[in-house]
Amino acid sequence: MTPDTIDFVLVGIGDRAVDYLTAWDLQRRVHQRVVDAESPDTVLLLEHPPTFTAGKRTDPHERPLDPGGAPVIDVDRGGKITFHGPGQLVAYPIVRLPEHVRVVDFVRRMEEAMIATCAEFGVRSARVPGRSGVWLRATTDRPERKIGAIGIRVSRGVTMHGIALNCDVDMSWYDRFVPCGIDDAGVTSLTAEVGRRISVADVVPVLEHELTQMLAWAEYFPTPDYEPRPEPGRAAVGGPRVEVLSRPGA
Repeated sequence: MTPDTIDFVLVGIGDRAVDYLTAWDLQRRVHQRVVDAESPDTVLLLEHPPTFTAGKRTDPHERPLDPGGAPVIDVDRGGKITFHGPGQLVAYPIVRLPEHVRVVDFVRRMEEAMIATCAEFGVRSARVPGRSGVWLRATTDRPERKIGAIGIRVSRGVTMHGIALNCDVDMSWYDRFVPCGIDDAGVTSLTAEVGRRISVADVVPVLEHELTQMLAWAEYFPTPDYEPRPEPGRAAVGGPRVEVLSRPGA
C-alpha cells in the first residue's frame, strides 16, 4: 500500500464544524465502503462542536456532572471519556490494516504522527507507557499533561475512530470531568505550550503529511518513550487497549 491510495477528506472545521453523530454516521458509511473495497483507505479530518464521548471503559463517576450544554455520547471505541470541541483537530483514519501490521503498531503510528506534528510547532512530546495518547513531560511548575488523545476500533480488519490533537482548545472544558479517567495529570494544547495561537487550520496540512508517512506502513524510528506510568487503579503497564471486532457485520 502506498500513500497515494489514501483519500484525505476535510469534512469541516471552524464555522463548518461537524456534529459528532453526523460524523459517526459518516464513519460507518465510509467504513462499510472500505470493507467492501468500494472506496480507498480514507482519513476524515474535522472539528466537532463541544461534545463528550464515553468509551466502553468509562465509569459512571467519570461522566461530567455539568457538561455545560454539551452532549455526552456513548461510543463503540475503547478507552474512557474524552472531550471534542472547537480548537481540536480530529482525524478518523478508516484504513485496512495490512497483514504485517498489528493493531498495537497502528496505534503507535497514530501517536507518532501526533508527536511529529507537535514537533513541527516546537513542542516536544512522547508516549507514556501505560497511558494512551501523546504527552508532555512534567516541569517544575506544571504537571505531566496530555496534548493528543487516541481511541480506535477495528472491525473486519478496518479501523474506525482515531485521534484528537489539541490546537487551540478552550481548556475550561476539561475542568468539567477527569479526562480519560486520569486524575493525576493535566491537559494542554499547542497554543498553550507555544504562547501564540495555533489554529486547527494551521495544523491540518502538517498532520495530514505525518499521517501519510505513517500510513505508508514503512519502517520508522519511534520517538523514545517517557517513563512508564500506569493509569490510576491499574497496577500493570500494558499496551494500548483497543477493541478488535471480526465477526460478520460487527
